[in-house]
Amino acid sequence: MILEVKKSKLDGRVAVPGSKSHTIRAAAAALLASGKSILHSPLISADTVSTLNAAEALGAAVLRVDDRWEITGTAGRLTDPGRVVDMGNSGTGLRMLSALCANCGFPVTFDGDASLRTRPMKNLAAALRSLGAEVSADFCPLTIRGPLTGGRAEVEAVSSQFLSALLFALPLAPDDSELTVTLLNEAPYVGITLDWLKRCGIRVNAAADYRRFEVPGRQKYLAFDAAIPADFSTACFPLGAAMTTGSKIIIDNLDFNDPQGDKLVFDHFAAMGAEIERGAGGTAVSRGRNFIGRDIDLNSTPDALPVMAACACFASGVTRLLNVPQARIKETDRIACMTAELRKMGANVEELPDGMVITGGALHGAELDSHDDHRIAMALAVAAMGAGGAPSTIRHAEAIAVTYPGFVNDFVRLGAAMRPAVGAC
Repeated sequence: MILEVKKSKLDGRVAVPGSKSHTIRAAAAALLASGKSILHSPLISADTVSTLNAAEALGAAVLRVDDRWEITGTAGRLTDPGRVVDMGNSGTGLRMLSALCANCGFPVTFDGDASLRTRPMKNLAAALRSLGAEVSADFCPLTIRGPLTGGRAEVEAVSSQFLSALLFALPLAPDDSELTVTLLNEAPYVGITLDWLKRCGIRVNAAADYRRFEVPGRQKYLAFDAAIPADFSTACFPLGAAMTTGSKIIIDNLDFNDPQGDKLVFDHFAAMGAEIERGAGGTAVSRGRNFIGRDIDLNSTPDALPVMAACACFASGVTRLLNVPQARIKETDRIACMTAELRKMGANVEELPDGMVITGGALHGAELDSHDDHRIAMALAVAAMGAGGAPSTIRHAEAIAVTYPGFVNDFVRLGAAMRPAVGAC
């Protein structure tokens, strides 16, 4: 799909969908639990559905209802799917479920789309091998076979998903385990993992800095009944659109007590001069009179880099997005791709090994490409809503469905001049 976006003025309220991070962790926990778990308001998107289908292939019984998923788990005894498990584009789902299959006495093969085949698995695979499992490759397609014995291991968590995957798998091992984390990016996501483990009755002793973990083996996952909170990563897009268009938007369903790291983006924008008002009636966001660039460490919130880069173009002065090298190993190299696409719109952008330097200035419409990355597609749409001149077009905008299938409809209701290009498919 080619998405056409014109300069827009927005107004109104929006409720963002459920968290992808929570939904995938909940599906993994439900797969392992004994009995029926109920997930209320899960995110229903390409990534989460790929993970749910994989859980079903591994033995979960799944009932899909309009506003919930009911998942009857395997009590930790996964079944042989008898076929390749297709994870689509879901890197989180791949890492979580492949690590769980290291507890199986039979081989399980995972694969995905062209993008997923570029997502590194080496650091997770190395840790699983040191704990007794067999892993055939460091990229998809790969085959994993247990048994995972437990013991001592190190993990270089360039992506926090490597660590989270191990924390989900090791409680099922026959022996106790000790994990040493030699590098950790995206620490708040580990907090989400630990919250789900605790909810399911799993005991993990974690150092305050998440650099050492003690995980008793022979544990059992308990079933649960829980609501999936709204996704702060997704909420960054209406927040960002308020910055690029100079509009006021109310986001209805955010829980700032949730451990999601991307809630920090609201603080980053507030520090730049945005007006953010939290209340019982929702979170009202607007650009404010003085929206000023600053240095921002994005290590904890790498998924925010595309939208923050787009918004930095509308700030006065210089914004430096720093300490986020892991943005290069997401669905795309987001640093390189956002640099290239924003330059097409006239942005003054310098690419760093671990970030971007953006000098604010006017943008104009351009022919853009999402690089098949959902967050880049949405970030470019946010930039295009504030750009002057001719409309922008964004190729491969169908990638948005990975996390926010209702993005276009929600923004049109807010007043965005946005539509599939005539004749596009």
